[in-house]
Amino acid sequence: MSTAVDGGGAARGGGGAITRGQVFAWGLWDWSSAAFNAVIVTFVFSVYLTDAVGDDLPGSVSASSWLGWSLGAAGLAIALLAPVTGQRADAAGHRKRSLALLTTTVVGCMLAMYFVEDDHHYLWLGLVLLGVGSVLFELAQVPYFAMLRQVSRPDNIGRVSGFGWAMGYFGGIVLLLVCYFGFISGDGDTRGLLGVSTDGGMNIRIVVVLAAVWFAAFAIPVLFAVPELPRPPRAGEGPGFLGSYRVLWNDMRALWSTDRNTVGYLLASALFRDGLAGVFTFGAVLAVNVYGIASGDVLLFGVAANVVAALGALGAGRLDDRLGPKTVIVWSLGSMLAAGALLLAVSGPVGFWILGLVLCLFVGPAQSAARTFMARLSPHGQEGQMFGLYATTGRAVSFLSPTLFGLFAWMFSNDRAGILGLLVVLGAGLAALLVVRPPSESPTA
Repeated sequence: MSTAVDGGGAARGGGGAITRGQVFAWGLWDWSSAAFNAVIVTFVFSVYLTDAVGDDLPGSVSASSWLGWSLGAAGLAIALLAPVTGQRADAAGHRKRSLALLTTTVVGCMLAMYFVEDDHHYLWLGLVLLGVGSVLFELAQVPYFAMLRQVSRPDNIGRVSGFGWAMGYFGGIVLLLVCYFGFISGDGDTRGLLGVSTDGGMNIRIVVVLAAVWFAAFAIPVLFAVPELPRPPRAGEGPGFLGSYRVLWNDMRALWSTDRNTVGYLLASALFRDGLAGVFTFGAVLAVNVYGIASGDVLLFGVAANVVAALGALGAGRLDDRLGPKTVIVWSLGSMLAAGALLLAVSGPVGFWILGLVLCLFVGPAQSAARTFMARLSPHGQEGQMFGLYATTGRAVSFLSPTLFGLFAWMFSNDRAGILGLLVVLGAGLAALLVVRPPSESPTA
């Protein structure tokens, strides 16, 4: 990763040269966050809720539909809170403090998931903790993403962003392997090399605690290695909680007047980023409930998925710097739509393994390029504000994928139909992106 620091570029807001240590420490937060993304949301805890805790849930609504709707509600909460947390952290010069506080509260939610036993009466506790944790996690990404310009230069920002995403995926690989072989593999009343009991879902509950400790441990370095932004001259004189929304509205009006292309990107990226999140959120649920992959073996798919996504993100980082982020995103979304359509027509584990990995290969590049697209569009000195708007618009529609997944699954009485909801969101995002000018042609570039 030496290319991220060659040239002695100055760290924005840090007053010194960008070092390899700062880039690596920044990437470690992505590595640590795999504990929430991979273990909690995607491959272990969400599957545990739908396949074990809620498997005998009374009524006509499946646990998968409740999962989709609970995450949809979390998305609405994020849309309301993101502009306040991101804007106020930047205004007060407390970006790292905000990241530390939000990361700590996410870890707290993860630890509380230990008390979700394998009984449908605990489903609601699990859904609430998952929803609240998702809100806090997404809010934590606002200050973290805003640090991207502090650890990169314009000529390598794509590679630095890709490095971060790849760190997240590789972190997921290592943690999932530990979870699988240590606590989940095998059959019978005890699982894994450690022989942990499955009574009341104990082996999964211990995995959740391990994930919480992992997140806390590897999230610490960025708080020491990357300098805090200089405290603004009028820090502490900003608007109150409700006043922050008035400031947000004024910022959006000003941006609409001066650069509607950036507004167009904010809206387009909000759509396709929600679709990308939906692919990983519901991938494991579909693998188990639709395509016949054993709930224990789904972690092996998770490992393979993270490998191909990481490789995709690393490779796309260089393409981003050479061809631009729009090209990377368009090709990635188009390929995902084709793979998703084929996934609707196949059955069985083999078809899911092949097409699921194809989807994952393009998720990483699209996620990484989306982040650099926003950074390249941001006027110098206004990165924090722009990433605040990026998070706000993204969260404003973050209910779409989980809600449409749950709706289609309910309408057709088949979880497979939920894939249609994800494809609708990805397709809408791609269509909106096609009319957006790339950063090199934007007035703010």
